Amino acid sequence: MPWKTFGRIIERHKGDVSVRTLGCADLFRIMAFSQLTWRESLRDIEVCLEQPGQAVSHGHCGAPARSTLADALNLRDWRIYTRWPCG
Repeated sequence: MPWKTFGRIIERHKGDVSVRTLGCADLFRIMAFSQLTWRESLRDIEVCLEQPGQAVSHGHCGAPARSTLADALNLRDWRIYTRWPCG
């Protein structure tokens, strides 16, 4: 899916409304990286992102804390991350 389309889905579901630290696109990048590198827990994701040389940790989003990841996953509308846009 193109990023422009993903951005419209985020707007439609108000995914980044009152978000201060970790936007929907950054959360998606982190979770995709985590899945591709076989991370098994939030702690594992956090430790991996803190390691020097990780593309995600030195990019736009930084290395969020475990609590930030947990809050972001709990507060985001799941429909943002489905493959097909939902109504």
